[in-house]
Order: sequence, then structure tokens, then C-alpha cells
Amino acid sequence: MVEEKGMIKQPQSLTDMLLGFASNVGLPQVDAEKLIETNRKNIEALAASAMFAAGAAQSVVQKQRQVLEASLREAQALARDLKPLGSAQENLTKQTEFARKMFDISLQAAREAAETSKQSAAAQVKIVRGRMKASLEEIRASVSRPAAASDKPKG
Repeated sequence: MVEEKGMIKQPQSLTDMLLGFASNVGLPQVDAEKLIETNRKNIEALAASAMFAAGAAQSVVQKQRQVLEASLREAQALARDLKPLGSAQENLTKQTEFARKMFDISLQAAREAAETSKQSAAAQVKIVRGRMKASLEEIRASVSRPAAASDKPKG
């Protein structure tokens, strides 16, 4: 505690001391409420990005399920059409056709999954990039420079 002209002065908090020092040195003043709001918006943007990613992942899983179902249908059709007592050449042709269909279905599914992932990643980057730009602008707006000694009115 500091005694000043017969009065006892309460000690300053560390925050008050740092703010006082920053003010005396001429450091910029920061609007804490604006910074808190900026960080809240940053968290919301990250959550939106994560939700978008989850939706894209769900879409990929759904497409993989469709591919599996299509593969099973093709396998059932082949099993119905396969005549074990038929010619070996005919059975080989049907098996080759089945393999080609499965390959085409799988290739198309892989393309669609890759495209979905690419679009998802691009959208996530766009969300985060836009929020980063806005965040920097908000941080700049929350900082104010104290008036310099030459800027103060003379009186």
C-alpha cells in the first residue's frame, strides 16, 4: 500500500498497472469486448466449417453404401444368370462382364467421393479464409491509438 498525503491508497491490480503503463508509453488501446466478439465469431466459423465437413463425410459414406448395394445387386444378378453347367467360355464372359461393371461402379464412386471431398475442402477453406479476413478487420477496428502529445489541444 502506498501512503499519499495522509491517505492510504489501495494497491493497483496488475491489469490496471499494465493499462496505465501502456497508456503512458503511448501503446494502442484495445477494446476487449470487440476482441471477445471477434473470437466468438471465429469459433462459430470453425464450427460451421466442421459441420460442413461432417456433412461431406456423411455424403461420401452414403455414396459408398450405394456402391456396395449396387455391387451386391450385380453379384445377385450374376449368380442368377450363371449356369454352372453352361460352357466355360460363356461363364468366363459373364464373370468378366461382372468384374468390368464392378470396376466401373467403384471407379465412378471414387470419382464422386473425390469430387465431394474437393468441394468440401474448398468450402471449408472459403469459410475460414473469410472469417480470418473479417477477424483481422475487427481486430484493427478494436485498437485505438492514444492521442500523441502534439495532438492534444493546448490550453
